[in-house]
Amino acid sequence: MDFSEIVGKTFTKIEKVMAGSYIEELLFSTVEEQFKMYHNQDCCESVYLEDVVGDLNDLIGKPILMAYEASNHDEVTNNRQAEDGYVDSETWTFYHLATIKGYVTLRWVGSSNGYYSESVTFEKVD
Repeated sequence: MDFSEIVGKTFTKIEKVMAGSYIEELLFSTVEEQFKMYHNQDCCESVYLEDVVGDLNDLIGKPILMAYEASNHDEVTNNRQAEDGYVDSETWTFYHLATIKGYVTLRWVGSSNGYYSESVTFEKVD
């Protein structure tokens, strides 16, 4: 699902799912639907929500006016490349949301050996 499809929806609750000290998943609920933002972790990667700028409570009770994703990807060449044939990789994905109450940016960071996905999934929960 495209992240911008939540424009116009009104969240009633936002829940954080923790994995140790990191936020691993966010659940966004409306009266009728639930959405999930997460990453399915694999062997040689790490993807987690590193930072929330703003107050998630500003996204509750008022329609979402803005929702878009922006991403930055870096390949970090180092001495591991010669050893295993992969280039280390880092991806930062920013999710920008706003209501009339406020603006929130979610910053997800992913790193891997260059072979695995570092993307974040946003989907409607059935």
